[in-house]
This record gives sequence, structure tokens and C-alpha cells, in this order.
Amino acid sequence: MRQNPSFAMTDVAELRRIIAANPWATLVGRDENGMTASHYAVLLDPDRDDLTIVAHVGRPDDIVLGLRSQELMVIFQGPHGYISPGWYVDTAAAVPTWNYVAVHLSGVPELLDTEENLRVLGHLVDHFEGRLANPRGIWTPPNDEAFVRRLEAGTVGFRLTPTRITAKRKLSQNKPDDVIENVILELQGDGAYANPLLAAEMQRAHDARLAARAGTR
Repeated sequence: MRQNPSFAMTDVAELRRIIAANPWATLVGRDENGMTASHYAVLLDPDRDDLTIVAHVGRPDDIVLGLRSQELMVIFQGPHGYISPGWYVDTAAAVPTWNYVAVHLSGVPELLDTEENLRVLGHLVDHFEGRLANPRGIWTPPNDEAFVRRLEAGTVGFRLTPTRITAKRKLSQNKPDDVIENVILELQGDGAYANPLLAAEMQRAHDARLAARAGTR
């Protein structure tokens, strides 16, 4: 992803927020046959406060992604959507665009041993099951130890502390305030391209810019 300084995201807390809210990630690696993209749930490492992530892949994705020796790129896609030039309140020439938030983390992953992989798998299940009235953990019967260990044996767990981070928040920051505010209103509406998640992300970024601007006066 080509970086544009005016759209760059660098605040670790904001990057963690995007990653946590969008755990279905794209993993991009390669083997001798070329590039492969796979899709897995990826979580922030619960024992760290940086951008370290933990996940697993099913065998043989560890081979085709080159997990044992090469850099892996993990892509988190935040809110995104179509922006019509008809939403701009000025009369300047304009074309459609796409607003989005994305975080790319790259590094050589550390493979987990059996017991740590089991802990990560348990954490992954608990993370999502915890929202349910009757959560079913990885060790919840009728799952027994033999079943869980067979499951683990078919996976490869990893931890990745990124050595390269590229994050982009393209949310009409290059437009005047009144244009941004009208785009947000359109996204909050009931039109063909209504997008409340993107509207909320734009509002968050716009409020932060206004607050920063006021603080410099």
C-alpha cells in the first residue's frame, strides 16, 4: 500500500482499535510457486500492548505462506465505502472516490509450540464465544482432550511482531470541513451508499482534527 503522509495513521492506540474491531484479516506470503493470500481471524496478543498479533493457519497454509522462514504481510481492512462527488457542497470539478481505513503489518512470524498454540486457539474461541449467552469454549464438552489435540495438530500457530507498519486513513481529509460534514450526513442517511460504520469512522477522525486545530490556537 503506497503511503501518503497526509493519510498516514501512526498512533498505536488507533491502530490497535482498528485491528481489534476488524479481526478477519488477509495473510499474504509466498513459497517457491509464488504469492498466496489466505484469510483467518487474527487477534492482538493479549499479553502485549504493542501491535503484536497472534493467530493460526491450517496446514498446509504454513508452507504456501512461507511462515517458517519469510516475511508475512497481514492486512486488516477497516470501514470503507463509495463516496459520490454529488455529495460535495462545492461546485468544483470532482470524480467519485473510495474512503477507507487499512492497516498492513509485516514481519517474520514466530511459530508457537503445541501448548502455546493451544492457548492461542482457546483465546481465539473465547474471544468470539464470549459475546454469546451460552459460550462454548474449545474445551467445553463434548469436546475432549483427544479431540482438541487432534484439532491443534492440524494447525500452526504464530506470533508476529511487525517490523514494517503501513496504515492509511483516507477519509476526505483533503476536503473542506463543510464537504466532510456533508459526506458524513450522506453516509448516515438511507441512500444507496449509506454506510454508518464509515460515517462513524469519518466523524471520529474529523472530530480529532477539529480538536487538534482548536488546541493549536
